[in-house]
Amino acid sequence: MDLGLTDKIVFIAGASRGIGHGIARSLLEEGAKVALTARGAEALEATRADFAAEFGSDKVWSFAGDLTQTAGIEAALTACDADFGQINAAVANVGLSPSPLGVDVSDDDWQAGLDQNLNSAFRLARGAIPRISKAGGGSFLFISSIAGLAALGTPLIYGATKAAVNHLSTSIARFTADTNVRVNTIAPGNIIFEGSTWEKNANGPRGDAWARWIRREVPMKRFGTPREIGDTAAFLLSERASFINGEVIAVDGGQTR
Repeated sequence: MDLGLTDKIVFIAGASRGIGHGIARSLLEEGAKVALTARGAEALEATRADFAAEFGSDKVWSFAGDLTQTAGIEAALTACDADFGQINAAVANVGLSPSPLGVDVSDDDWQAGLDQNLNSAFRLARGAIPRISKAGGGSFLFISSIAGLAALGTPLIYGATKAAVNHLSTSIARFTADTNVRVNTIAPGNIIFEGSTWEKNANGPRGDAWARWIRREVPMKRFGTPREIGDTAAFLLSERASFINGEVIAVDGGQTR
């Protein structure tokens, strides 16, 4: 299926590894041009260079900065407009802040989680959606989590902010449809990749116990991959998904009940 993404410019916040990297790869394989952003300059440049060698330097652009704050987001979007072109779509994939389990969460940890998981997503949407509309319309995609769909025993700030992102997405979609910008969310399940928490769990001293947990909780009895999130994202960002708006789509092997 041709998704019609050739030379469409997609801005991805949080693209140097994991799910963001998987989304970028799927888009590049569909012919899109990808603006890669992340906080870590060294890892981001390595990702850009790898993709440039594989897909061509004209297909990728990068910007390192703090994509949780308005100043960093606006700087990245403005630089992308000037150096790479007007964006046709964007992905809010910044989101993971360490926090303890239970209710004993400090104000600093709570605020850090809000900024990382929720405020960053809103700020990118606020900056990117008018630009997408100005370029003729397209799609905005939030990356959330199944932790925002049910109480799964995750840190409170993580589940609460991911639930807020889901609501944010469906609410924004009500306002943007008449600007020709569709807004949707992917809620990934247990996605494993190099350096991820799930990789550490699976290869750690309790790896067998975690493997049993996956087999018990996930009907497909395995982890998901960044590629599977990437392919879902590519479809939702394309005009093949032109009548999908305001949806939160779980990609979790059937775990969510």
